Amino acid sequence: MLYITYLLTILLLIYGVVSLRREKKHKIKSRISSVLRTNAQKDVLPSNQLKKLTFSKRMLEPFWKQLKQVFKKNLSSAKKEKIENKLLQAGNPMGMTPVEFRIVQLLLLVVLPAVFGLYGYILDISDGVTLLAACFGLLIASFFPFYYLKQKTKARGKKALKELPDFLDLLTVSIEAGLGFDSALSKVVAKKDGVLSKEFQQSLEEMRLGKTRRQALSGVRERVVIDDVKSLIGSIIQAEQLGIGMVQILSVQSVEIREKRKQRAEEQAMKAPIKMLFPLVLFIFPCIFIVLLGPAVIGFLGAF
Repeated sequence: MLYITYLLTILLLIYGVVSLRREKKHKIKSRISSVLRTNAQKDVLPSNQLKKLTFSKRMLEPFWKQLKQVFKKNLSSAKKEKIENKLLQAGNPMGMTPVEFRIVQLLLLVVLPAVFGLYGYILDISDGVTLLAACFGLLIASFFPFYYLKQKTKARGKKALKELPDFLDLLTVSIEAGLGFDSALSKVVAKKDGVLSKEFQQSLEEMRLGKTRRQALSGVRERVVIDDVKSLIGSIIQAEQLGIGMVQILSVQSVEIREKRKQRAEEQAMKAPIKMLFPLVLFIFPCIFIVLLGPAVIGFLGAF
């Protein structure tokens, strides 16, 4: 009995030492993991909560996050800056980031040629035509994303150009009422919606975060790529540097922009007759000739 007690004491002592070392290692690992925990580890949920999530939240969203991380590592800073600039000029459609835009672009480069090639295979056409269709899909996939951004940028520029005269008038009236430029801009942005309001609101937020007025307004000039806005921003920056009254600058700019607007309308009106000539010659004149000359031609042929 004494030997058994002695043996149990030795075993319990060994077990205590081993357990103590294991507990120390576990504490060290838990502290290290708490400091170096990644976002993926933070998002881990208990199994009962994980079962309640939908398939997209359990599978698709983690896969999408990992895919974005991989593309973010491989995307160079220059390429990222270029894509981000184009997205900002287009108004950041669908809230895409440069990484997401790059992923969509590469997916189109894979999907569209496959779809065109599969369509040619289903129609049972020759291999050469199928290959040509796949090349055509590849051409569309490489051209379409930037074409989409270009069209969005152009449409956004037209909206900004349409809003600019009224925006300038409200800004001029606010400054004439005794407000400073920043306060007047804040009032106009709060009362008016549109492309220019969003852009100048962003510039005001940048100024609150520490940017100078010149830097913030230069950002507006880079994001809205129309000549009238560039001219306006340049005049405001120059007036600030030279100490010229802001009301005079804005009044002159408002008159010039309305004059340019009138000239553009007259230019479009002068182009209208030329644009109407082609449908007249191709569609309307042949119908008139048939109605007018048809009976005469039939009578002439009947006489012979």
